[in-house]
Amino acid sequence: MAESPFVTFRGVFAGYGGADVLKDVNFDVQHGGVTTIVGPNGSGKSTLLKTVSGILRPRVGEIIFKGVNLVGLTPRQILELGVVQVPQNHSLFREMTVEENVTLGAFLVKDKKVIARRLDAIREMFPIVTERARDKAGSLSGGQQRLVEFARCLMLEPDLVVLDEPSMGLDPKTLKSMFATVKMMNNAGRTVLLVEQNARRALKMSHHGVVLENGSVRLTGTGHEVLNHPEIGALYLGGSIEETTSATIEALEHESEITQ
Repeated sequence: MAESPFVTFRGVFAGYGGADVLKDVNFDVQHGGVTTIVGPNGSGKSTLLKTVSGILRPRVGEIIFKGVNLVGLTPRQILELGVVQVPQNHSLFREMTVEENVTLGAFLVKDKKVIARRLDAIREMFPIVTERARDKAGSLSGGQQRLVEFARCLMLEPDLVVLDEPSMGLDPKTLKSMFATVKMMNNAGRTVLLVEQNARRALKMSHHGVVLENGSVRLTGTGHEVLNHPEIGALYLGGSIEETTSATIEALEHESEITQ
């Protein structure tokens, strides 16, 4: 992976109706890696991804992608720069076939030969695109729809793939396949920015981890460092880092009293 940041968040404040959900967010995404954003519900994870794709415009701050500030650009302009997002909720057109849905991923591409070449490559990566090509997308299971959404997003050959809770609603077997697919996309050269509820599984395969709490970055580091941080557990139990630190100290003091 390159040393210089691929994406940089600088002092980002953003929210809805005049209230900030994100508060002075600062971190980097390295090129060629997987960066996972974790944190409790309501911490601003999905809001952060919306600012990357242009769905939500930050009130203050910059999001620099390959030297270009994304703030103020339209979602289409951001797509053209090479940023593609797979949303949390399923987004396939249910009455269209699998192949039609995947082909739509290249709607910005005008050269039919390029589209055909990319579709052939996608078929090799995702066998379901060939196996269920003529089936309506609405007939697929939730996990199968997610794989088709991944396939569709790669039709633009993006530099940055943004994934919002891709494991939501998936059974354990499909969950394993989903994570393997994310790893495959990364191995194929895509930088991945991921928000994931299955934090431990995601951090294990990540190069970089970011923890959000109350809209602010509280912890950053390698995936391993964040996964094994002694304070990380409280963020998923709804407590704050300060509360966890206090509880840890109390527990240690209590243990010391027992052993004395």
